[in-house]
Amino acid sequence: MAIVVVGGSTRNIGKTSVVAGLIAGLPRLHWTAFKITQYGHGFCTADGKPCACQTEDACVAVTPERDPAGRTDSSRFLSAGAPRSFWVRTRIGQLSQAMPRVRELIDSSENAILESNSVLDFLAPDLYLTVLDPSVADFKTSARRLLARADAILIPARDGMPQPAPDLSEIAGKPVFSIAPPAYVTAGLIDFVRARLAQVPDPAPHP
Repeated sequence: MAIVVVGGSTRNIGKTSVVAGLIAGLPRLHWTAFKITQYGHGFCTADGKPCACQTEDACVAVTPERDPAGRTDSSRFLSAGAPRSFWVRTRIGQLSQAMPRVRELIDSSENAILESNSVLDFLAPDLYLTVLDPSVADFKTSARRLLARADAILIPARDGMPQPAPDLSEIAGKPVFSIAPPAYVTAGLIDFVRARLAQVPDPAPHP
């Protein structure tokens, strides 16, 4: 089993599209996909608007997605071909409370892919990809802190043209891939992920 995490330097730069593209591009891996949302004070951390993801009486919810035709990110993962998709919602700073259930679901998966930066505080994936847009000044603290752990950097194209990688010591020497709609993932990125995951050892059998 392999675990892949896709993070990003800010919101609305294509993280969900990358996850969906990897699911569609590597269907034989039978992904279990996770969308992780943290919120606070009734406002979503994704866009700062009044939040529909806040739970009624608890700070954690892990909800299976059932509708591949829905408008949520977790629906997009089903539509892309993931056999299972989950929406994980926690208050800011309380993701740890969701992790026992997330780990349980990962352990029952063939392979898992998670959209999140903060989840790296609680697990060590086999591959971490981060989407980094040099043209956007808003750089998540969690993304910058974890940048050195990235196995590859994905940079959105602007006006149809690739952008150069920023001059950051944390990404020196790392593979860089340009991504652009509508596919977001390229054959080169798919091949890179496939090759890296082929190196993941099979889990040891239970005694």
